[in-house]
Amino acid sequence: MGTLQRFPHSAKAASTNPLKMSQPLGAALAYLGVDRCMPLFHGSQGCTAFGLVLLVRHFREAIPLQTTAMDQVSTILGGYDNLEQAIRTIAERNKPALIGVATTGVTETKGEDMGGQYNSFRQRNPMLADLKLVFANTPDFAGGFEDGFSAAVTGIVEEVVQPAAATVKGQVNVLAGCHLSPGDVEELRDVIESFGLTPIFLPDLSLSMSGRQPDDFTATSLGGVTVEQIAAMGASEATLVIGEHMKVAAAALELKTDVRSIFFDRLTGLEASDRLVRTLSDLSGRPVPARLRRQRETLVDAMLDGHFFFSRKRIAVALEPDLLYAVTSFLADLGAEVIAAVSPTQAAVLEKLRAATVMVGDHSDVETLAREADLIVSNSHGRMGAARIGVPLHRMGLPMFDRLSAGLKVSVGYRGSRELLCEIGNLFLSREMDHDEHGPAAEDHDGHDKGHHCGGGSCGCSAG
Repeated sequence: MGTLQRFPHSAKAASTNPLKMSQPLGAALAYLGVDRCMPLFHGSQGCTAFGLVLLVRHFREAIPLQTTAMDQVSTILGGYDNLEQAIRTIAERNKPALIGVATTGVTETKGEDMGGQYNSFRQRNPMLADLKLVFANTPDFAGGFEDGFSAAVTGIVEEVVQPAAATVKGQVNVLAGCHLSPGDVEELRDVIESFGLTPIFLPDLSLSMSGRQPDDFTATSLGGVTVEQIAAMGASEATLVIGEHMKVAAAALELKTDVRSIFFDRLTGLEASDRLVRTLSDLSGRPVPARLRRQRETLVDAMLDGHFFFSRKRIAVALEPDLLYAVTSFLADLGAEVIAAVSPTQAAVLEKLRAATVMVGDHSDVETLAREADLIVSNSHGRMGAARIGVPLHRMGLPMFDRLSAGLKVSVGYRGSRELLCEIGNLFLSREMDHDEHGPAAEDHDGHDKGHHCGGGSCGCSAG
């Protein structure tokens, strides 16, 4: 791996090609995993418009997202009136099952008391007592995407989940981190259900962001975990916690319901997938299904076939912390050298990364560190820097706006690990084949290009 270097932050005074995404955007994605939910940004219209465009470009779906439309006056004097009016209007017109409020830099800089505003709303609007309302403090000048996602999920747990007197046999909770795509969540559902278990995902993006065709227009999220299912999470046998940033929500859920938590730092790779399958087998008391055994065999075979192309390859990875950990660990397992791991924010999971250089930075740092790399793994915002230094880019994470079906990519479990291995391996294989056909390796022992056609041998060779 070389000399290990760990820098808490980039040395630059300003980010020139940002990798970081804001807390409110992470909270909005978490709220979108709840059925009939309306995410509401407590801030200016510009804050909401930016997040809306990013999510629409990534998922290529209609995204419900509202704003309290703070202006200069309300920003200075206080925005409670805007917030109350927005919630009342949404409740009357759209009849959502849940309204998820996320603060922005405007309201957080003002220092508004969100807990007090929540209590004031409840006291002043007794006719909306049945409305589920979740507030999350998500300043966009601190933390990042994972932090906002975690804050929203924690708020949902504290507001909606109810303790249960009895346990429902075979029911398990899954706190699915923001590094899991809708395709990943769907794959996990298939794996869990193959053991006869009934999973409740929070949030469940596989039902809301994987592509739905409604019969009629709906202003709220379409699909996802229902409020009733969230309330019933206290009756589950266990909670599977996927990702370091889900630990806060898991602690809140365990404190409220006494449902034990089982933590997974990643689900990509053979060893990580084996642990998941063993855990599900223990929970259900059932043997591993034949389908999963076959998937494991194909993953092992793909690792045998592909490890030649990963060995000693130099790779730079720039992703959100938990996805960064999953990808770098998987690449290191395959024999690749992760020369740089760049995270947009500081996180505890960065201490576990296997990489020559670990830093908090942006895409311009990746461009500097990856000049001698064979591959860069990052989101679509890294495409221009990768092109400038002539290094291929494998797109992962959010946003991915220059590829179709970005939200349906699968990289967890045996099947997802195999797909990720083959996608990256094929990039290496393709470059080697191109080099064989057009580079020095394409010459025979006489120095002639094997693919050369001189048209009649005018250059003196025997090609014709």
